[in-house]
Amino acid sequence: MHFVALIKKKVAMTYKEWEKSVYPEIKNDIVWKLEVYRYALYLSDLAWSDSLQIIERKHFSLADQLYRSSSSISANTSEGYSRISNKEKARFYEIALGSAREARGWYFKSRHILSDEVSTKRVQLITHIIRLMLKMITDRRKAHQSK
Repeated sequence: MHFVALIKKKVAMTYKEWEKSVYPEIKNDIVWKLEVYRYALYLSDLAWSDSLQIIERKHFSLADQLYRSSSSISANTSEGYSRISNKEKARFYEIALGSAREARGWYFKSRHILSDEVSTKRVQLITHIIRLMLKMITDRRKAHQSK
């Protein structure tokens, strides 16, 4: 199969299809129970494929920024979830939130390469992630203040 066809096939992967491909070691980790973590990990895989399309057009820094900001969301979410104090959890979730907002901006800027349809779907996914992150941050802040 041609390289571009492989990329397009992966880009079209739905969340349910993607979820079936996730390693059991990841699904069996307690952090998997967080909806935001699952969506962020999914976004990271989408960003990988999207970045390959951007690289084909020789926009290397755009691809790098898009992938790094998208991947940072799940990384900081899992690191924050692993912290003991609510204050520390909230801080890492805030970093993940910042990365989500950054990724959303990069996807908007990428619409000229990825297409409006793909970029819109990614922006919608990231907006959902942002809403989930805001709730988690609020919950952790309240839990910290109630001590």
